[in-house]
Parts: sequence; structure tokens; C-alpha cells
Amino acid sequence: MDRNQLIEDLKQYSSSHPEELLFVTQFQTLLKHSDCFFRDHLPGHITGSAWITNSYFTKVLLVHHVKLDKWLQPGGHADGDENVMNVALRELQEETGLTNSKLYRDAIFDIDIHTIPERNGFPAHAHYDIRFLFTADESELLIHNHESHAIQWVNLSILEKYSTEQSILRMKEKLIHLNAIWN
Repeated sequence: MDRNQLIEDLKQYSSSHPEELLFVTQFQTLLKHSDCFFRDHLPGHITGSAWITNSYFTKVLLVHHVKLDKWLQPGGHADGDENVMNVALRELQEETGLTNSKLYRDAIFDIDIHTIPERNGFPAHAHYDIRFLFTADESELLIHNHESHAIQWVNLSILEKYSTEQSILRMKEKLIHLNAIWN
């Protein structure tokens, strides 16, 4: 996946969540900027994330982010890499230690635009996050890095105890829907 493929995928992207449909236009505008895959591009830049579920679609793997002090899915800056699927996989591996995860489907799972607060003199800015769905074995050893306080498999039934972020709950709803299709 490169910039052109991402643009095409966003043109085809559909969602039952109205906010995501509004995000598509904003993503398309951002992608016209040559530096949008670099973390210093303001007012925002492309990031990639991994929504990781167990094989039963009943749990997700979250990391407790050091800088943001929140439970989130693994993800991060593209740092010039236009293949955001690779970015999501790289972040998944770096932040969890998982090496045997599998991309569930070669397609965008979710998109989100969220504000990152000012930190160490770098102004507040937007992350234009492309999320991909991965599955992983719950028994695989987890190893967190300096970017997180902890990593934990969280049952979807108690996810709200960890996060009430709208985009996290939206991805939960999508996962429940996928589980219903399978069963």
C-alpha cells in the first residue's frame, strides 16, 4: 500500500459511523501534502494503528501509553513510510513484542482524526490514524517497551473500564459486529 493506494482505499471506504465518513474528506485533503507522512508536518500527519483481537473476537490488546496516560491500541508515526499497513504492523511488534500476529483483512478497519496535546514545545496537532485489524494468540509472550506502562488483553465486555474514547468504542462495536457475522 502506498499513498495512491491509500487514496483509492479511502474513496471506497464505507462505514455506518457518520464521523468516519466526514474524516474521509479530511484525509483526502491531507494526502495532497507531500510531507503528510512525516511527524513534523502540521497541523497534522498520517499515523498507523493496529486493533488486535484474539481469534474469538472477544478480547483486544491494549497498551497503557506513557505520554498520553491512556489505554490505546498500538500505533504510531509513519515517519515517511507511505505504507501505513506496514506502519501498523511495525508499531504492533514494537509495542507488544508479538511476532505471530496476522492481518485479518487487507483493508482499512477504521479511521480517526484526534488531537495530540502540546508536548515539549511541539504544538498540539492532529493524528490522522489509519487502523488495521489483526488477530493474535493470547498465549504469546507480551513485551512492552518504553512507550507504555503496561499491555493487557481486555475482554470487550469490560472495555469501557479501560477507555471511553469514542474511536475505541467504535472499533469495539465493529468487532462485535464481525463476531456476530461469524456466529
